[in-house]
Amino acid sequence: MAKYLLLKHYRGAPAPVNDVPMDQWTPEEISVHVQYMNDFAARLEKSGEFVDGQALAPEGTWVRYDGEGRPPVTDGPFAETKDLIAGWMVIDVDSYERAVELAGELSAAPGAGGRPIHEWLEVRPFLACPPTVTE
Repeated sequence: MAKYLLLKHYRGAPAPVNDVPMDQWTPEEISVHVQYMNDFAARLEKSGEFVDGQALAPEGTWVRYDGEGRPPVTDGPFAETKDLIAGWMVIDVDSYERAVELAGELSAAPGAGGRPIHEWLEVRPFLACPPTVTE
């Protein structure tokens, strides 16, 4: 089995088909979307393919060590994940093809008007072992 990270994006990916931002959805539309996500995760738990997943709050800060005795540097001039990443799910599946299949299904979560979002998800394999260094 191989682990994959499925990243849900706010922005930074091609626009989904149903491109109404979540802050413009009704409470009922949000509830239906969250229920879809929970049902999807529950189904994968039963098949043994679900590892973990979370929605992310929009708040966040970049932090970088800036030297001994100096305060950390925060909020630099770059795109922040709080503006890009909406949530994630880790799956453990038999193949890359299965990871893509599940990401495609997750992409169809309902959004505004109850219509599928057809959002883009980023599928990233976990690093199985450290890269080897060649000289």
